[in-house]
Order: sequence, then structure tokens, then C-alpha cells
Amino acid sequence: MLAATPELRALLADPDCLQDAWLDALLKSIGEANCFDLPDICPWTLEQVALLRSAQWALLDIEHIAEEIEDLNISHRHQLAHRLAILMAHLLKWKYQPDRRDDSWKRTIRDQRQRIAKVLKKMPSLRHLLDDHEWNEEVWTDALGMAVLQTELTYLPKVREWSLEQVLAEDYLPS
Repeated sequence: MLAATPELRALLADPDCLQDAWLDALLKSIGEANCFDLPDICPWTLEQVALLRSAQWALLDIEHIAEEIEDLNISHRHQLAHRLAILMAHLLKWKYQPDRRDDSWKRTIRDQRQRIAKVLKKMPSLRHLLDDHEWNEEVWTDALGMAVLQTELTYLPKVREWSLEQVLAEDYLPS
């Protein structure tokens, strides 16, 4: 990690240095990611942003910046997969435990659909995953695992019964 030199401290204190929106987003994303095991990533991210904004390319920690950006991409993929698995687990519960249906399941189904839509709107490049057979199988396996843990049902289908269009459709509930 770079030492916070007086010059770097001055850059960090300069509001003009810290105003570019895309770098603010990068900083936020890097800050939310799980960095390369530093005890506190905040000083490092602030240093890197200041160096980027001041075009001090030679001082940048390129290797770790690249790692963080790559991890960010992986994190977004995992977020989409996790939300879809939660949605499908609740659809399974809805179908196979009709006597236990309640408003909280309906809210979870609605909320996950809305959150998935937001993720896909914000990051349309992730949409290709919805057509990836292997990725979909992994998500379905996760959904089955969640549903089994939450319901103790043992007769859930090994293959998804619904199309992704149905799963993501605002008003679809399996009967």
C-alpha cells in the first residue's frame, strides 16, 4: 500500500480532485467489494482514486485495482444468481406447500423479481447469464437447497418446471 504522502493528502483534501462521478462509483464499488485482505481498504481506495484523478499512472496499484474490478464483476454475477435462487425457492415453496402460503412469501417473490429487474436494468450485460444452461442449473440447485432447508420437503423436482419468463413474470405464481 502506498504511504499517505503530504502531496497525496493534499490531493485527497482537494474537492476538485474528488468530483468525477465514474470514479466515485468505482470507489463505492471497490469499497463494497471484499478487498485483497487488507485490514482497512478505505485508505487504499482513497489513495487510488486520488492517483487516478491526478493522472499519476505510475503510482497506481494496477494489479490490485484489476483484482478489485474483476471481483466486482463476480460479485454482481453472484448477486443475480442469489436473488434468482431465492425467488425460485419461494416459488417451489408456493407450489409444494399450498397450505402454508402467506403474504410474506408473496412479498419475497415480488421483491426478488423487482430486485432482479433492477440488477438487469443497471447491468444489462448480465442478461446473457439467463441463457447460460450451466449457470441456470447451478442457480436451480441452489434454489432446491434453500427450499429443502426451509421446508424439509423431499419430493422437489430435479429440473426446473418453469421457464425463466414465467419465473420473472410479475404475476406468475405456480399452482
